[in-house]
Amino acid sequence: MDGEALNILLVEDNMDHAELIMRSFDDYRVANKIYHIIDGEEALDFLFRRGKYTDSKKSPAPHVILLDLRLPKIDGLDVLKEIKADEKLRRIPVVILTTSESEQDMAGAYDNHANSYLTKPVDFEKFTQLMNDFGFYWLGWNRKP
Repeated sequence: MDGEALNILLVEDNMDHAELIMRSFDDYRVANKIYHIIDGEEALDFLFRRGKYTDSKKSPAPHVILLDLRLPKIDGLDVLKEIKADEKLRRIPVVILTTSESEQDMAGAYDNHANSYLTKPVDFEKFTQLMNDFGFYWLGWNRKP
């Protein structure tokens, strides 16, 4: 990882999962900034700079979005649809990070142009390894458009 400051939008309503994810990223010692949002409506406000997010300094464009599917207010799949329908946002990689192993959920995510679909492991060590692998690929090796 080249040390470039990366903006990560984490849309996750489970505070325990969010904490694990943020701690995993801290371990990389990459100069990244995680913006944690807990519901779909606020995620769209952040991305479209509405409401309390009109200031671009408080809501910079993320380099990658980690999106849970089961969210309050607006479901993650609907958030994904709006992101990928917008010309300015569609190039931002959206990685679905969910507990759902449902084929229907996976197909729905990919049908709506998710860039990746990751299932959260229950085991702590496997979860940590998943976040480590995610970090290396999406934050290090992947090239941004």
